[in-house]
Amino acid sequence: MFVDEAVVEVRAGDGGSGAVAFRREKYVPRGGPSGGDGGRGGSVVLEVDPNLSTLLDFRYRRHYKAERGGDGLSKDMIGKDGADTVLRVPPGTAAYDAESGALLADLAPPITRAVIARGGNPGRGNARFATSIHQTPRFAEKGEPGEQRRVRLELKLMADVGLLGFPSVGKSTLIAAVSAARPKIADYPFTTLVPNLGVVEVEPHRSFVMADLPGLIEGASEGVGLGHRFLRHVVRTRVLAHLLDVSGLSGRDPLDDFHLLNREIALYSERLAALPQVVALNKIDVGDAALAARVERELGGQGYPVYPVSAATREGVGRFVYALWTMLKEMPPPEPPAPPDETIRAQPREDERAWEAERTGTGEWNVRGKGLERLVAKTDLDNQHGLRRLQRFLERAGVNRRLRELGAQEGDTVRIGSAEFDYLDEDIEEHDHPRGRRG
Repeated sequence: MFVDEAVVEVRAGDGGSGAVAFRREKYVPRGGPSGGDGGRGGSVVLEVDPNLSTLLDFRYRRHYKAERGGDGLSKDMIGKDGADTVLRVPPGTAAYDAESGALLADLAPPITRAVIARGGNPGRGNARFATSIHQTPRFAEKGEPGEQRRVRLELKLMADVGLLGFPSVGKSTLIAAVSAARPKIADYPFTTLVPNLGVVEVEPHRSFVMADLPGLIEGASEGVGLGHRFLRHVVRTRVLAHLLDVSGLSGRDPLDDFHLLNREIALYSERLAALPQVVALNKIDVGDAALAARVERELGGQGYPVYPVSAATREGVGRFVYALWTMLKEMPPPEPPAPPDETIRAQPREDERAWEAERTGTGEWNVRGKGLERLVAKTDLDNQHGLRRLQRFLERAGVNRRLRELGAQEGDTVRIGSAEFDYLDEDIEEHDHPRGRRG
């Protein structure tokens, strides 16, 4: 079964937590803190497998999770890094964030591997917080949570030539004639429901890949018929080959079909409309000679290379194939894949320091800011020493003062990330028992 789109849920592993430990050896007085850092969480990675041609496996399993990093140990021992979870996909697969639509990765050559969910950073052990003033820190950091997101996988076929045409013009017959592909062939519209790839050998060690794409109809750029499922697979082609039926038996005008098809492509993508185009006039063995001559004269006058062929008898097919090969050989190498969207790139450090506070409709206070939320996530709220360090940081950052200015009252709930705190209307130095609640 050919599957070219799938949605999966991925979750990277959390970073391991740092350890709180102290050296207690017989001949080492005042050994000091020795808690090691945690291990990095595993990531979820896409990796190209050239033996795959479909996303079928992702129809049966939709949830993927990477391994959590190991916690730090005593004697400054670092926790084990979590193992990555590798999802194997066919060449040409693009990954998008299902919520925002941002491009996460485009696995077209030369890209063969990409991270779509990064593992959490590890927490630092108490040995990392020792200073000349604070020599016995009794707290450590928790590991950061790994990224979690819904990902839409979309396969865009890797082909040099895209074979275009209305239903029943003979695309499947032609690709079967020039390659080892064996698509279903019948005399009714939309026989081909999925793309077919064929390797066309021109000469020994000289070949190219041709894609027989499902028939296009008017309105495809807006999703009519096979719509975007058809047009998606044209994106990576380097040459467009139009197949027109000049038998006169379909009751359609080949010139109208040609211009309509080009119009749909232009509506979908201006870049595709600018690709080189070659025209093949099919079914000349049973065709209307006057009709074929008129179409060849009209399109040839517009600068399009035109080749009369018969996919059934293979008349003129060799010349058509060689013309495609010559055109591909003279073209520059394929463009590199598009870079990921700016929306999924790391934010500048300055943005991470920014934060804002606001009151919710339920009377609670929300404090939002990447840096603050990350610090709270890495703080062990069950550890009084770690909680005291967090409150000192919030005081220095001006969070308490800002909440006081906005009208926060003693005992109000303050939410930072997934954690909740009780607001205290006093300076941190004036109390010894800060209050916090785990989120």
